[in-house]
Amino acid sequence: MWTRLLSVSAFSLLAFAVHAAEPQKVWEATGFKSPESAVYDRAAGAIYVSNLASNPMLKDGNGFISKLGPDGKIAELMWVKGLDSPTGLALANGKLYAADVDQLVEIDPLKGEITQRYPAAGAKFLNDLAADKTGRVYASDMVTNSIWVLQDGKLALLVQDDALENPNGLQAEGGRLVIGSWGKMAQDFSTKVPRHMKVLDLTTKKISDLGDPTPVGNLDGVEPDGKGGYFATDWISGGLFRISAEGKATRLLPLKPGSADLGTGPDGILMIPMMMDGSVLAYKLD
Repeated sequence: MWTRLLSVSAFSLLAFAVHAAEPQKVWEATGFKSPESAVYDRAAGAIYVSNLASNPMLKDGNGFISKLGPDGKIAELMWVKGLDSPTGLALANGKLYAADVDQLVEIDPLKGEITQRYPAAGAKFLNDLAADKTGRVYASDMVTNSIWVLQDGKLALLVQDDALENPNGLQAEGGRLVIGSWGKMAQDFSTKVPRHMKVLDLTTKKISDLGDPTPVGNLDGVEPDGKGGYFATDWISGGLFRISAEGKATRLLPLKPGSADLGTGPDGILMIPMMMDGSVLAYKLD
Protein backbone atom coordinates (compact mmCIF):
# COMPACT_ATOMS: atom_id res chain seq x y z
CA MET A 1 0.00 0.00 0.00
CA TRP A 2 2.73 2.45 1.01
CA THR A 3 4.69 1.48 -2.06
CA ARG A 4 1.68 2.27 -4.22
CA LEU A 5 1.10 5.63 -2.48
CA LEU A 6 4.75 6.54 -2.85
CA SER A 7 4.62 5.61 -6.54
CA VAL A 8 1.50 7.73 -7.05
CA SER A 9 3.07 10.64 -5.15
CA ALA A 10 6.27 10.38 -7.16
CA PHE A 11 4.24 10.30 -10.37
CA SER A 12 2.26 13.37 -9.28
CA LEU A 13 5.42 15.29 -8.46
CA LEU A 14 6.91 14.32 -11.80
CA ALA A 15 3.77 15.40 -13.62
CA PHE A 16 3.84 18.73 -11.78
CA ALA A 17 7.51 19.26 -12.61
CA VAL A 18 6.88 18.55 -16.29
CA HIS A 19 3.87 20.88 -16.29
CA ALA A 20 5.78 23.62 -14.46
CA ALA A 21 8.59 23.46 -17.01
CA GLU A 22 6.23 23.68 -19.98
CA PRO A 23 6.62 26.97 -21.90
CA GLN A 24 3.64 29.29 -21.52
CA LYS A 25 2.55 31.57 -24.36
CA VAL A 26 2.76 35.25 -23.38
CA TRP A 27 1.66 36.92 -26.62
CA GLU A 28 1.27 36.43 -30.35
CA ALA A 29 1.83 39.15 -32.94
CA THR A 30 0.45 38.72 -36.46
CA GLY A 31 0.44 40.52 -39.80
CA PHE A 32 4.08 40.00 -40.81
CA LYS A 33 5.33 38.92 -44.24
CA SER A 34 7.55 35.87 -43.80
CA PRO A 35 9.15 36.91 -40.49
CA GLU A 36 12.56 35.33 -39.96
CA SER A 37 14.38 36.86 -36.99
CA ALA A 38 13.49 38.74 -33.78
CA VAL A 39 15.80 40.68 -31.46
CA TYR A 40 15.16 42.84 -28.40
CA ASP A 41 16.79 46.25 -28.08
CA ARG A 42 16.82 46.86 -24.34
CA ALA A 43 18.09 50.43 -24.70
CA ALA A 44 15.23 51.40 -27.01
CA GLY A 45 12.64 49.17 -25.33
CA ALA A 46 11.81 47.76 -28.76
CA ILE A 47 11.65 44.44 -30.58
CA TYR A 48 12.79 44.24 -34.21
CA VAL A 49 11.51 41.60 -36.64
CA SER A 50 12.91 40.94 -40.12
CA ASN A 51 10.45 40.28 -42.96
CA LEU A 52 11.61 38.48 -46.10
CA ALA A 53 8.32 39.36 -47.86
CA SER A 54 9.13 36.80 -50.58
CA ASN A 55 11.72 34.21 -51.59
CA PRO A 56 14.62 34.22 -49.08
CA MET A 57 17.23 34.59 -51.84
CA LEU A 58 15.36 37.09 -54.01
CA LYS A 59 16.81 40.57 -54.46
CA ASP A 60 13.64 42.56 -55.14
CA GLY A 61 13.79 45.42 -52.63
CA ASN A 62 10.57 44.32 -50.90
CA GLY A 63 12.06 43.21 -47.58
CA PHE A 64 11.67 45.27 -44.41
CA ILE A 65 12.12 45.42 -40.65
CA SER A 66 9.20 45.78 -38.22
CA LYS A 67 9.32 47.52 -34.85
CA LEU A 68 7.31 46.25 -31.88
CA GLY A 69 6.81 47.37 -28.32
CA PRO A 70 8.11 45.15 -25.48
CA ASP A 71 4.55 43.79 -25.14
CA GLY A 72 4.59 42.46 -28.70
CA LYS A 73 2.27 45.11 -30.15
CA ILE A 74 3.35 46.35 -33.56
CA ALA A 75 4.48 49.98 -33.41
CA GLU A 76 5.43 50.22 -37.09
CA LEU A 77 5.11 47.29 -39.48
CA MET A 78 7.39 48.69 -42.21
CA TRP A 79 9.77 50.56 -39.91
CA VAL A 80 12.84 50.16 -42.16
CA LYS A 81 12.32 49.54 -45.88
CA GLY A 82 14.65 49.16 -48.83
CA LEU A 83 15.99 45.68 -48.07
CA ASP A 84 15.78 42.59 -50.26
CA SER A 85 15.16 39.47 -48.15
CA PRO A 86 16.43 40.24 -44.62
CA THR A 87 16.96 37.24 -42.37
CA GLY A 88 19.16 37.32 -39.24
CA LEU A 89 19.37 40.36 -36.97
CA ALA A 90 21.93 41.41 -34.36
CA LEU A 91 22.67 44.47 -32.24
CA ALA A 92 26.23 45.75 -31.85
CA ASN A 93 28.04 49.05 -31.47
CA GLY A 94 24.76 50.92 -31.07
CA LYS A 95 23.60 49.67 -34.49
CA LEU A 96 21.15 47.08 -35.77
CA TYR A 97 22.54 44.70 -38.39
CA ALA A 98 20.55 42.61 -40.86
CA ALA A 99 21.71 39.76 -43.09
CA ASP A 100 20.35 40.48 -46.58
CA VAL A 101 21.13 37.76 -49.15
CA ASP A 102 24.72 38.78 -50.03
CA GLN A 103 25.31 41.82 -47.86
CA LEU A 104 25.20 43.00 -44.28
CA VAL A 105 23.01 46.05 -43.75
CA GLU A 106 23.70 48.51 -40.92
CA ILE A 107 20.74 50.42 -39.45
CA ASP A 108 20.61 53.35 -37.04
CA PRO A 109 17.90 52.25 -34.55
CA LEU A 110 17.39 55.83 -33.33
CA LYS A 111 16.46 57.09 -36.80
CA GLY A 112 15.21 53.86 -38.35
CA GLU A 113 17.47 54.46 -41.35
CA ILE A 114 19.98 52.36 -43.28
CA THR A 115 23.44 53.85 -42.73
CA GLN A 116 25.77 51.35 -44.42
CA ARG A 117 25.84 48.27 -46.62
CA TYR A 118 28.67 45.74 -46.54
CA PRO A 119 28.80 43.46 -49.63
CA ALA A 120 29.89 39.85 -49.10
CA ALA A 121 31.44 38.92 -52.44
CA GLY A 122 30.59 35.33 -53.33
CA ALA A 123 27.95 34.89 -50.61
CA LYS A 124 24.73 33.15 -51.66
CA PHE A 125 22.45 33.22 -48.62
CA LEU A 126 23.58 35.10 -45.52
CA ASN A 127 21.29 33.85 -42.80
CA ASP A 128 21.81 34.22 -39.06
CA LEU A 129 23.85 36.89 -37.27
CA ALA A 130 25.56 36.99 -33.88
CA ALA A 131 27.62 39.67 -32.16
CA ASP A 132 30.33 39.13 -29.56
CA LYS A 133 31.33 41.36 -26.65
CA THR A 134 33.97 43.15 -28.70
CA GLY A 135 31.41 44.31 -31.28
CA ARG A 136 32.34 41.87 -34.04
CA VAL A 137 29.33 40.64 -36.02
CA TYR A 138 29.31 37.12 -37.48
CA ALA A 139 27.12 35.93 -40.34
CA SER A 140 26.40 32.40 -41.56
CA ASP A 141 26.02 31.58 -45.25
CA MET A 142 24.25 28.26 -45.19
CA VAL A 143 24.48 27.68 -48.96
CA THR A 144 28.27 28.04 -49.26
CA ASN A 145 29.17 26.56 -45.83
CA SER A 146 30.75 29.83 -44.76
CA ILE A 147 31.02 32.18 -41.80
CA TRP A 148 31.70 35.89 -42.35
CA VAL A 149 32.81 38.49 -39.82
CA LEU A 150 32.36 42.27 -39.74
CA GLN A 151 35.19 43.93 -37.85
CA ASP A 152 36.51 47.50 -37.91
CA GLY A 153 34.17 48.41 -40.74
CA LYS A 154 35.24 45.54 -43.00
CA LEU A 155 33.28 42.38 -43.85
CA ALA A 156 35.53 39.39 -44.56
CA LEU A 157 35.26 35.64 -45.00
CA LEU A 158 36.24 33.97 -41.73
CA VAL A 159 35.98 30.29 -42.67
CA GLN A 160 34.54 28.14 -45.46
CA ASP A 161 34.33 24.44 -44.68
CA ASP A 162 31.88 21.64 -45.54
CA ALA A 163 32.28 20.43 -41.95
CA LEU A 164 29.90 23.26 -40.97
CA GLU A 165 27.12 21.16 -42.58
CA ASN A 166 25.16 24.15 -43.86
CA PRO A 167 25.34 26.51 -40.87
CA ASN A 168 22.30 28.50 -39.86
CA GLY A 169 21.92 29.70 -36.25
CA LEU A 170 24.87 31.37 -34.53
CA GLN A 171 25.75 32.21 -30.94
CA ALA A 172 29.02 33.97 -30.08
CA GLU A 173 30.57 33.17 -26.71
CA GLY A 174 34.13 33.53 -25.52
CA GLY A 175 36.50 32.42 -28.23
CA ARG A 176 34.02 30.32 -30.15
CA LEU A 177 30.84 30.25 -32.19
CA VAL A 178 28.10 27.75 -31.37
CA ILE A 179 26.33 26.84 -34.59
CA GLY A 180 22.96 25.29 -35.37
CA SER A 181 23.57 23.18 -38.49
CA TRP A 182 20.85 22.48 -41.03
CA GLY A 183 22.38 19.41 -42.63
CA LYS A 184 23.56 18.70 -46.17
CA MET A 185 20.76 19.98 -48.33
CA ALA A 186 19.37 19.70 -51.83
CA GLN A 187 18.43 22.74 -53.91
CA ASP A 188 14.98 22.80 -52.30
CA PHE A 189 16.62 22.97 -48.82
CA SER A 190 15.50 19.42 -47.98
CA THR A 191 17.91 17.05 -46.23
CA LYS A 192 18.19 13.29 -46.05
CA VAL A 193 19.68 13.56 -42.56
CA PRO A 194 19.05 16.60 -40.30
CA ARG A 195 21.93 17.81 -38.20
CA HIS A 196 22.85 19.08 -34.76
CA MET A 197 25.02 21.66 -32.99
CA LYS A 198 28.56 22.53 -34.01
CA VAL A 199 31.35 24.58 -32.43
CA LEU A 200 33.84 26.75 -34.30
CA ASP A 201 37.02 27.68 -32.42
CA LEU A 202 37.71 31.26 -33.53
CA THR A 203 41.46 30.94 -32.96
CA THR A 204 42.22 27.61 -34.60
CA LYS A 205 39.18 27.55 -36.96
CA LYS A 206 38.63 23.96 -35.83
CA ILE A 207 35.06 22.71 -36.23
CA SER A 208 33.71 20.06 -33.88
CA ASP A 209 30.44 18.62 -32.62
CA LEU A 210 28.84 20.07 -29.51
CA GLY A 211 28.92 16.83 -27.54
CA ASP A 212 26.43 14.22 -28.70
CA PRO A 213 26.24 14.36 -32.54
CA THR A 214 22.88 12.58 -32.76
CA PRO A 215 20.75 14.37 -35.40
CA VAL A 216 18.24 16.82 -33.90
CA GLY A 217 16.63 18.67 -36.80
CA ASN A 218 17.09 21.32 -39.46
CA LEU A 219 18.26 23.84 -36.92
CA ASP A 220 17.56 27.55 -37.33
CA GLY A 221 17.88 29.94 -34.38
CA VAL A 222 20.20 29.42 -31.40
CA GLU A 223 19.94 31.25 -28.06
CA PRO A 224 21.59 30.56 -24.67
CA ASP A 225 19.27 29.06 -22.05
CA GLY A 226 21.08 30.67 -19.10
CA LYS A 227 22.04 27.24 -17.76
CA GLY A 228 25.03 26.49 -19.93
CA GLY A 229 22.93 25.08 -22.75
CA TYR A 230 20.92 26.45 -25.64
CA PHE A 231 17.47 26.87 -27.10
CA ALA A 232 17.15 25.99 -30.79
CA THR A 233 14.37 25.84 -33.35
CA ASP A 234 13.74 23.31 -36.12
CA TRP A 235 12.52 25.02 -39.28
CA ILE A 236 11.43 22.01 -41.37
CA SER A 237 9.56 19.93 -38.78
CA GLY A 238 8.81 22.79 -36.41
CA GLY A 239 9.67 22.79 -32.74
CA LEU A 240 11.60 24.34 -29.88
CA PHE A 241 14.45 22.36 -28.30
CA ARG A 242 16.69 22.77 -25.29
CA ILE A 243 20.15 21.44 -26.05
CA SER A 244 22.54 20.85 -23.16
CA ALA A 245 26.22 21.74 -23.15
CA GLU A 246 26.82 18.04 -23.85
CA GLY A 247 24.63 18.17 -26.94
CA LYS A 248 21.64 16.28 -25.55
CA ALA A 249 18.42 17.61 -27.08
CA THR A 250 15.02 17.82 -25.36
CA ARG A 251 11.94 18.91 -27.26
CA LEU A 252 10.10 21.64 -25.32
CA LEU A 253 7.41 22.67 -27.78
CA PRO A 254 5.79 21.17 -30.86
CA LEU A 255 5.53 24.05 -33.34
CA LYS A 256 4.41 24.28 -36.94
CA PRO A 257 7.02 24.16 -39.72
CA GLY A 258 8.72 27.49 -40.28
CA SER A 259 9.77 28.14 -36.67
CA ALA A 260 12.71 30.42 -37.42
CA ASP A 261 15.42 32.52 -35.75
CA LEU A 262 14.30 32.95 -32.15
CA GLY A 263 15.43 35.75 -29.85
CA THR A 264 15.39 36.50 -26.13
CA GLY A 265 13.04 39.35 -25.22
CA PRO A 266 11.96 41.28 -22.12
CA ASP A 267 11.96 39.28 -18.87
CA GLY A 268 13.66 36.37 -20.62
CA ILE A 269 10.76 35.47 -22.92
CA LEU A 270 11.58 33.59 -26.10
CA MET A 271 10.32 35.21 -29.29
CA ILE A 272 9.87 32.76 -32.17
CA PRO A 273 9.09 34.03 -35.69
CA MET A 274 6.76 31.65 -37.52
CA MET A 275 7.72 32.32 -41.11
CA MET A 276 4.96 30.31 -42.76
CA ASP A 277 2.23 31.78 -40.56
CA GLY A 278 3.32 35.43 -40.65
CA SER A 279 3.42 35.62 -36.86
CA VAL A 280 5.77 35.91 -33.88
CA LEU A 281 5.08 33.83 -30.77
CA ALA A 282 6.41 34.74 -27.33
CA TYR A 283 6.84 32.13 -24.60
CA LYS A 284 7.85 32.27 -20.97
CA LEU A 285 9.92 29.41 -19.60
CA ASP A 286 10.34 28.57 -15.93
